[in-house]
Amino acid sequence: MPHPNDPSLRSFIPVDATSHFPIQNLPYGVFSAKDGLAPRVGVAIGDYVLDLWQLAQDCRFDVVEPAVFAAPQLNPFMALGPKVWSNTRARISELLRQDHPELRDNESLRKRALVPMADVKLHMPFAVSGYTDFYSSREHATNVGVMFRGKDNALQPNWLHMPIGYNGRASTVVVSGTPVRRPRGQLKPPSAEVPSFGPCKRLDFELEMGVIVGQPSVMGEMLTEKQAEEMIFGFVILNDWSARDIQQWEYVPLGPFQAKVFATSISPWLVTREALEPFRLHGPAQDPKPLPYLQQVQPNNYDMALEVGLRATQMNAPQNISRTNFKYMYWSSVQQLVHHASSGCAMNVGDLLGSGTISGPEKDQRGSLLEISWNGTEPVELAAGVKRTFLEDGDSLVMRGWCQGDGYRVGFGEVEGTILAAE
Repeated sequence: MPHPNDPSLRSFIPVDATSHFPIQNLPYGVFSAKDGLAPRVGVAIGDYVLDLWQLAQDCRFDVVEPAVFAAPQLNPFMALGPKVWSNTRARISELLRQDHPELRDNESLRKRALVPMADVKLHMPFAVSGYTDFYSSREHATNVGVMFRGKDNALQPNWLHMPIGYNGRASTVVVSGTPVRRPRGQLKPPSAEVPSFGPCKRLDFELEMGVIVGQPSVMGEMLTEKQAEEMIFGFVILNDWSARDIQQWEYVPLGPFQAKVFATSISPWLVTREALEPFRLHGPAQDPKPLPYLQQVQPNNYDMALEVGLRATQMNAPQNISRTNFKYMYWSSVQQLVHHASSGCAMNVGDLLGSGTISGPEKDQRGSLLEISWNGTEPVELAAGVKRTFLEDGDSLVMRGWCQGDGYRVGFGEVEGTILAAE
């Protein structure tokens, strides 16, 4: 049987070369349709969702019970482990191949199992057990450091020795399309003598990737590079919404808190680690050399194009304000997971790890408005004379990402959020 990543594979379902969902991808999500059935697990293929519960009911899978795909979240499937993940993806690929008649020529099953994307509602794809956000782009950390501490003290002494992170809130991770209400908090600009409480005035985004942990680790035990890699089920695009003025006042001495916990948006489709395998590469050289437990042998970064579009309230369509690549990340997702567990911290199925803001070396590759507008001193020029330093009520932010193959793309769709006024 051909490997699901084979570039020559084609589906009997027509898929445009620019689609994010060719047969080489097969990302997982949770959807509901007009049939009135409860949310369940599906796979994106072109402009359709393949209903895995319908296929399981029809006995098309040998190793997965129908109840696993009837669940309103991917956690039960992820818990089955990497061997089941790989075998299931291979079976789905086989069923969708243009030269395989099993589903292609079964009109009744095809009508039940293939649902037009336009007719579905996408839900949170998994239950988030815990959420940790990292700070792993050297370019982003340097830009922020220069802004607030100057060029000579841009990176803190520990930054080049370990992935820096903090524990966020799983309760406010939401799926694409969920509106985001402007947060309130304590504010104290440099000109004020005492703090006040009110709506955030410097609302920002952060372009990140999210890693979904699909297997648990044991409390008290460390992970090797290989173990950490095999625990990763897949990736989503992640928007770490950030209230910069709240953050500025609260972050000393323990780091971000209310400035980050009000909302984190993710894309609805989980692209599997296996689907991204052809796009792996080595990340930037790490100097000084990390301690032995963080050293890598495998190429754990990905050649993944990312872009951010901003639609101001006065605009009809988003305008791109950033184009960057996941390959620039100094600390890889595997290193983040290894470090997270290094103290003996137990990881759980459904844990979400944010990569940290993804910025590249060029000005148009910055992954936050804080950097793009250089802390509000260089407004972003948009269509129709609109300018932005930070996000205003009614603004919509759209992030997209994909890996470019030979005649196909392995993509994530998009993650979108619109800003609502503070209550």
